[in-house]
Amino acid sequence: MKALCEAARVSPEKVFPHNLRHLFAVTYYRMQKDIVHLADILGHSNIEYTRIYTFTSEEEHARVLSRMCLLI
Repeated sequence: MKALCEAARVSPEKVFPHNLRHLFAVTYYRMQKDIVHLADILGHSNIEYTRIYTFTSEEEHARVLSRMCLLI
C-alpha cells in the first residue's frame, strides 16, 4: 500500500487503511448519494456512523446553492 501511494506521490504519513476506507466512502457517497447502501457496504449497524462521510464544508454548500440560481 505504501509503495502504491509513493508512486501516486501521496505523503507516507497519510497512508493508512482507514484513510483508504474514508476515501472510498466519501467518493461512493458523492457519486451515488445512497447513505443506506453505503452503511451496508461499510458494515455500520447505525446510519449515524455513516453520516460522518457525508460531511460537506460551508464552501461546498455555497457552491450547491449558487448552482441552484435562487434569489435570496
